[in-house]
Amino acid sequence: MIGRISQPLLNTSQKFMAPAARNLMLHEHHGMKILQDYEIKVPPFGVAQDATTALNEAKRIGGKDYVVKAQVLAGGRGKGRFSSGLQGGVQIVFTPEEVKQKAEMMIGAHLITKQTDHRGKKCEEVMVCKRLFTRREYYFSITLDRNTNGPIVIASSQGGVNIEEVAATNPDAIVKMPIDVNVGITKELAHEIAVKMGFSKDCEQQASEIIEKLYKMFKGSDATLVEINPMAEDVNGDVYCMDCKLLLDSNAEFRQAKLFDLKDKKQEDELEIRAAAANLNYIRLDGTIGCMVNGAGLAMATMDIIKLHGGEPANFLDVGGGATVEQVTEAFKIITADKDKVSAILVNIFGGIMRCDVIAQGIIKAARELDLKIPIVVRLQGTKVEDAKALIATSQLRILPCDNLDEAAKMVVKLSNIVDLARATNVDVKFELSI
Repeated sequence: MIGRISQPLLNTSQKFMAPAARNLMLHEHHGMKILQDYEIKVPPFGVAQDATTALNEAKRIGGKDYVVKAQVLAGGRGKGRFSSGLQGGVQIVFTPEEVKQKAEMMIGAHLITKQTDHRGKKCEEVMVCKRLFTRREYYFSITLDRNTNGPIVIASSQGGVNIEEVAATNPDAIVKMPIDVNVGITKELAHEIAVKMGFSKDCEQQASEIIEKLYKMFKGSDATLVEINPMAEDVNGDVYCMDCKLLLDSNAEFRQAKLFDLKDKKQEDELEIRAAAANLNYIRLDGTIGCMVNGAGLAMATMDIIKLHGGEPANFLDVGGGATVEQVTEAFKIITADKDKVSAILVNIFGGIMRCDVIAQGIIKAARELDLKIPIVVRLQGTKVEDAKALIATSQLRILPCDNLDEAAKMVVKLSNIVDLARATNVDVKFELSI
């Protein structure tokens, strides 16, 4: 009986165990346009893919003060640096000609921030907006809260700065208010939030209306995060949303097709795109030790133990619970795509539904196809582990088995250091897999 139903159950479980799609992040200028669609005040702005267009947008906007913002999908732009030498992805300038000059230094260059790797993100376009002079700045966001299983407003009287720093140094300045999804943000609740944020009396009504509209936007766009930093009062007593960070729930793509058409694939890592196509959950990191693991929790623990023993993981890679031989082979190809970077690989599999012999077949196939010369340390436990060990033992490949995770991590770090040293000193040391 079990034998008859196991395959359908396996097919079903594989669908549920597929790596979850990440939330979609939109560019700031897309968020600003969506704010306008909900009749929320934003500074006059334009978008440019070249310096001449940036100049023309500045002339169209008019005035004497402008802000030029690099449009990359990474935080920390203001304190970032460009490969062109320009410091800062947010620049205040005073003439259209200066707008053009800054745009020339941004467009086509890579912006490196605390949230990118060493390569940074390529800036393909800039947003030019009118600089407004503000008298007070606030922080406002709506996100999802696991504790209350619903939306929550997080706001502060201190905007325009890193909200994590505010939470650490002055937690009393943070307002947190769970939202009943069946009721939403009413006029009364919006006014209460505006008062708690500290808006001046003459701006409370405007702020309340904007807060109501932001919740409608959050719900209407299937967002997981709407963040305005800062929301500001200008010197004339008007309230503006000065920027917009917007994350959308990827599970809602089927009903948000127009918004998902705005996805900027050029901002995505090519290896991460390739991994997603193979149904693998992969994130590139800056280290030298490649990792292949099943299960996100075990993958994080594997990265932690590598760092504990002095190594640096080159990636996060979760093959999930139903990987095939072909997926495992593709995972190895992705891990080793940067041949001058990865100096060793640690495979850590705990076989439940995932069979260890399938992993072993994929490792063997990849090692032969790619003619790998770097060390591979394999720690396998669980379903079909003895079959897996037999496959590796008879493969005539020097894949190094290790039953203990701590010992496996120590081993892969030491082997990685040997390869790194050989590369650094230009010594021709090879780790030959073939016996």
